[in-house]
Amino acid sequence: MSAKITRINPAELHQTPGYHHVTIVEAGRTAHLAGQCPLDAAGQLVGEGDHVAQAGQVAANALTALAAAGAAPQDVVRSVIYVVSDERPVLAAVWAALNASPLGPAFSTASTLLGVAQLGFTGQLVELDLTAALTGPAA
Repeated sequence: MSAKITRINPAELHQTPGYHHVTIVEAGRTAHLAGQCPLDAAGQLVGEGDHVAQAGQVAANALTALAAAGAAPQDVVRSVIYVVSDERPVLAAVWAALNASPLGPAFSTASTLLGVAQLGFTGQLVELDLTAALTGPAA
């Protein structure tokens, strides 16, 4: 059973490329994931120099973290995507890659896509921050 989540695009605001301006959650518990990075289980960078490959690893890591919290992509209520670039085509490619991934349903909610100068790990080009609504009692 999923939490009751309502996604709204007010008519007075601009059209979006798939996300919603407002997400309302009627749930008592949330999971706040740490920024998911393009590192494999051994801590090695995946997709050096490749934004899209790194987006794929970030999506895979986020799916694992969501599952550990008892959540799925459709339970995500907020996402922030950080991309090392100031070029719109690069940001758009990362957005498209994430939306095409198994994590894609997470990005129909309130989402922010940011171009940044640098991220924490050497060679890191993409990071993803998610918040999900949880149902049921705490484990």
